[in-house]
Amino acid sequence: MDTPPLAHTPLTQAAAPPLGRPALRTVAEFLKPITWFPPMWAFACGVVASGQDLGANWALLLLGLVLTGPLVCASSQAVNDWFDRHVDAINEPNRPIPSGRMPGRWGLGIAIAWTALSLIWATLMGPWGFAACALAIALSWAYSAPPVRLKNNGWWGNAACALSYEGLAWLTGTAVMLGGAWPGPYSVALALLYSVGAHGIMTLNDFKAIEGDRRMGVASLPVQLGAQGAARMACGFMLVPQVVVAALLLNWQLPWHAAAVLALALAQWPLMAKFLRQPVERALHVSAFGVPLFVSGMMVSAWGLRQLHGLSQSMGVL
Repeated sequence: MDTPPLAHTPLTQAAAPPLGRPALRTVAEFLKPITWFPPMWAFACGVVASGQDLGANWALLLLGLVLTGPLVCASSQAVNDWFDRHVDAINEPNRPIPSGRMPGRWGLGIAIAWTALSLIWATLMGPWGFAACALAIALSWAYSAPPVRLKNNGWWGNAACALSYEGLAWLTGTAVMLGGAWPGPYSVALALLYSVGAHGIMTLNDFKAIEGDRRMGVASLPVQLGAQGAARMACGFMLVPQVVVAALLLNWQLPWHAAAVLALALAQWPLMAKFLRQPVERALHVSAFGVPLFVSGMMVSAWGLRQLHGLSQSMGVL
């Protein structure tokens, strides 16, 4: 099953001769390097939280960063752009496919090739790394491609992205550094909590596409709940897990780390207050300035687990 034809064809595309193949800069834009940071950061958090010697395991760290960002995340972006080309024709007509700079079925071909390359690269990461990569790839295709197309429902689609980009990447970093061992309940708890928070971050990205989503039947949360309702939901999903993380760190005898996470969470509130008043206009503002505070708290938590791991390793707590 394929997606509907493009809803909009730019005049410049109609007048220009058809392209044989996309330019390299168009391919780079298609793979969206700006989106690679979140899973790479989450993987790095998992590596730090493992408590293992970073210097002795630098090769695994490098392999994992390449896998989570330029490979898995890039492939998911390619898959999404191909199956979203009809929506992008309304919301972002200058994207590579609706603009005509990515002609024919090049987009699908690149998505498949990058998926295969990701799986091949993942074999270098051991059984856990390969299994995590395969799950992330499956989620990315399920998110975008019919007949599943989780993106058609904002609750399921955002959950799949959040789990893949944050929780799965974190746990992969920890497990790979531990030689495939179970990451432990503390790391699992933080990874899942930050995945819940990332659900709210994914909702922020949906505000720019409300019109196209509504017209093409994509039930994003701003479409389902309205801009105000989705804004409240996004803020709640982001703030509550951070407060829970701070409480857990305090309970684990890490008061300074708990205070830092709570302070970073509170620093996001002024941005969110403005966002709640003007959700469509301020969503990008929260993404640009609030999300860095959120992910900083992730790394603070990871260093807290690293400290706790060093103190408790002989007791087998982690």
